[in-house]
Amino acid sequence: MAEPSTKFYCNYCQEELKGVRVKCIECSEADFDLCLQCFSAGAEIGTHLKSHDYEVLDNGAIPLMYEDWSSQEEMKLLDAIESYGFGNWEGIASNIGTKTAKQAMEHYTEFLVHSNIGKVTIPTSFDIKVEDHTGPIDGPLSPSLRSTLKPIEILIEEQQQLGFMPLRDDFEREFDNDSEKIVSQLQINLEDDELDAALRFAHVDMYTKLLKERQRRKQISREYSLVPSFFNSTKPQVLSSKPAKRKISEEESELRERMREFCQFQKSKEHEELFENMQREKELKVRIKELIRYRRNGITKLEECKEFDAARFKRDKRKEYKKKLAEKNSSKRTPTTRKEVKEERTPKNGREIAEDEFQAIKSTHGFNYLSEREKKLCSSMRMKASRYIMLKTIIVKDYLLRRQGISTRPRFPGNLNLTHRKRIVNYLTRSGWIKSN
Repeated sequence: MAEPSTKFYCNYCQEELKGVRVKCIECSEADFDLCLQCFSAGAEIGTHLKSHDYEVLDNGAIPLMYEDWSSQEEMKLLDAIESYGFGNWEGIASNIGTKTAKQAMEHYTEFLVHSNIGKVTIPTSFDIKVEDHTGPIDGPLSPSLRSTLKPIEILIEEQQQLGFMPLRDDFEREFDNDSEKIVSQLQINLEDDELDAALRFAHVDMYTKLLKERQRRKQISREYSLVPSFFNSTKPQVLSSKPAKRKISEEESELRERMREFCQFQKSKEHEELFENMQREKELKVRIKELIRYRRNGITKLEECKEFDAARFKRDKRKEYKKKLAEKNSSKRTPTTRKEVKEERTPKNGREIAEDEFQAIKSTHGFNYLSEREKKLCSSMRMKASRYIMLKTIIVKDYLLRRQGISTRPRFPGNLNLTHRKRIVNYLTRSGWIKSN
């Protein structure tokens, strides 16, 4: 946007253009501008024609929302608020140049905050529930060194065993117990240069981070009551009238182990609620699957579900009993006739095995369409007649296409043995079906 001091004149009537002007895009080298009156009359001068492309420009003098504020001043107001910050009206007014601090504040409040623009753009309530865990103050990953911790409720003997000092709320041996060596030898000298001072500041920053890490570990142990839980686990179990806790399944314990990493980001109560909600979600998914299975079987009432489950249980038990009975009968089956006893005791030789295989292949579909040599070939390869006819068709068709000059790639079955394929090709070559290359 052009500055207010820049003046523009109409190339046709020579009037000064203080507001909107029309600029010719095709006559841009001559910087051709027209006022609205000349443009609406279709003025043409020199090489400019009224059919040329144009664009409408504003030099910033036209008011947008209030007649005393030009568009240029509105833009300067918004830029100044972004640069100087909301509330620094003296700096904002100096950036505008033509308005006072009071005028800038009243105009912004009236036309941009309390107007329709403010109602649409400024939210009345914030529903964002995002918590910054990486903040420098009182965050779970960076707690404040001055924050108070929950006291540990343990006996004096247990305090002595841990080396815990309750009045100081401290331990004899802390996490990274030698971290004080980082700052123990630091000295401040007025003659130090900037590099030495920066190095000392870095040492202090490292020590502060270690103190915050100690505080974070203490906070997690207090929140989850790790110290009392440790001593309670080492004490002998005493019979009490309290109800026994629910036994945790192996799958549930594995899930708790995987979720342990999130303990540092949540409080104990929040972490337990998250785990219970996940378990509840899993149970609901299982229940939904059950209801879908009921619906697929035509059950639409909950009263019918019990009858369906009972009938399904009986059916499964019946199938399991029949399966075990069949396995038992097959394992204990004994020969009933002398022929079966003789066949069971006398092992078959190679010829008898070949005859059995030939009889099995003979009963397959398409066996009658084969020649005697092809029948013997199928019997030796233990191949069904229908499969042999399919392979023979593929090989002969591929040979005829190649004779016509058409390059093809035969599509043999993926489980075809390469040796069987070679034997079939050799047989077809010897029988005159195809010729060798």
